[in-house]
Amino acid sequence: MNGLEIATLDFLVIGLYFLAIAGIAIWVSRGVDTGDDLFLAGRSLGWRTVGTSLFASNISSTTLIGLAGAAYVSGIATANYEWMAGVVLVFMSLFYIPIYLRSKISTVPELLERRFDRRSRLYFSGLTIFLTLAVDTAGGIYAGAIVLQVFVPDLNLWTTCIILALIAGLYTAAGGLKAVVYSDVLQAVVLLVGCTVLTLVVFGQYDFSWSAATEALPEGHLSLIRPLDDEMLPWLGTLIGLPVLGFWYWGANQYITQRIFGARSLHDAQWGANLGGLLKLLPLFIMVLPGAMAVGLIEPLDDGDQVFPTLVATMLPVGITGLVLAGLVAAIMSSIDSTLNSSSTLIIKDFVENEDRTLEPRQVKRYGRITTIVLMVIAALWAPMIANFGGLFSYLQQAFSILVPPVVAIFLLGVFWHRGGGRAALGTLLIGHAMGIVLFVLAQIDIWPLHYTINVGVMTAFSALVFVAIALTEPVPETARIDAMRHIPEAREEADLPWYFRPRLQGFGILALTAVIVIAFW
Repeated sequence: MNGLEIATLDFLVIGLYFLAIAGIAIWVSRGVDTGDDLFLAGRSLGWRTVGTSLFASNISSTTLIGLAGAAYVSGIATANYEWMAGVVLVFMSLFYIPIYLRSKISTVPELLERRFDRRSRLYFSGLTIFLTLAVDTAGGIYAGAIVLQVFVPDLNLWTTCIILALIAGLYTAAGGLKAVVYSDVLQAVVLLVGCTVLTLVVFGQYDFSWSAATEALPEGHLSLIRPLDDEMLPWLGTLIGLPVLGFWYWGANQYITQRIFGARSLHDAQWGANLGGLLKLLPLFIMVLPGAMAVGLIEPLDDGDQVFPTLVATMLPVGITGLVLAGLVAAIMSSIDSTLNSSSTLIIKDFVENEDRTLEPRQVKRYGRITTIVLMVIAALWAPMIANFGGLFSYLQQAFSILVPPVVAIFLLGVFWHRGGGRAALGTLLIGHAMGIVLFVLAQIDIWPLHYTINVGVMTAFSALVFVAIALTEPVPETARIDAMRHIPEAREEADLPWYFRPRLQGFGILALTAVIVIAFW
């Protein structure tokens, strides 16, 4: 290979991946008869599928490129986002997944209506749909097109965006969540194999000597915990900000939790979450470390995002390069299909259906497919426009740190505190988001100096105080609303399971392993 050119064999590998995806969509679509089949895979997903899908849906093309690039520029602290996911998923497995599964809900906002009122549900659902479509779906399409252009420069941006959206949209509309998660399983295998090979090749350049790699890299480059004034990720941000962002992403984000809702049993959902948490320990080793170690192996690059493509193009043999690129394509597809399916679910379940209007199962399927196609078209048309906004899109990404804190505050207090009703929930969302926007603007003009991860922790505490203050002025919620959040299982419910299948013991093992990794790379 020369530069970033791709050999014919590599294109063949990528082509085989697309054929596999098409086969999955055709096979799965034959079993889609109802809305539950389309949106929740008929609540039939086993724990292995749930866990690998959770992992794969999170690893987008921007994740692969971004993790390696950030590690190249600033070191491995970017991996804190990855291992923290395992901690959050264990927390979800023990406390929130039992509530989700036993409530038989279809969307995360539905839980807010049961605990608070419909206003909170619609507010949160509308916000989620907008952000998912404008940022996640369109962003995934745009980022995927840009990544592919690195390897095939002659690709047209508009054409590539439309093709990516078309492929992901059609098989999502045809096969629904089951097609999404089964393609995620394929993606997870391809990603793990391809990235592991890349890691071995890169580490082999140092003769598999950790000391040799450490000596060749800048001081602190292989340290997870960074000083308080670190521009990338200060230790305080890791402590108080990342858990909040993680809870939002893994516990209140529809396109992630939809896999949990689709599990065939409570234990399958819990085991799947724990498997996903275990898999999230791997990116440090197979995605972050190669980027960090590249410092001593390739010519200095102006843009860290060039690191992953450069490593793939210059260090991997023909065929394996195609495998890794297939993983990139898989990551692109996974992000797009997941967000399309979840947005369609929210629109149908939260806005079209209500107490006065219930759709027949086949109507839900038909409307869901139509909605998916419409969203696909909107995202495809919006995605290329992101290029015209320059830094605005990166600001939109940071906007999640503004919008997340009030949501996390009401989800936590709604479960663990019996006070607070609809007024407290809606007031917290409105006031918290308004204050977050103010602080965001102040940060852009250098008046508010806190790192955004620290700001997340501060704003979550502020939102919690707002919730408590309003809650104390309104009547105690009805018993039924409180009881809806009291489905946390006791240890005796695991007594009949083999020890290795007990969610609590699994969670303890994952947390212990995480602690070992953090201490080792402190």
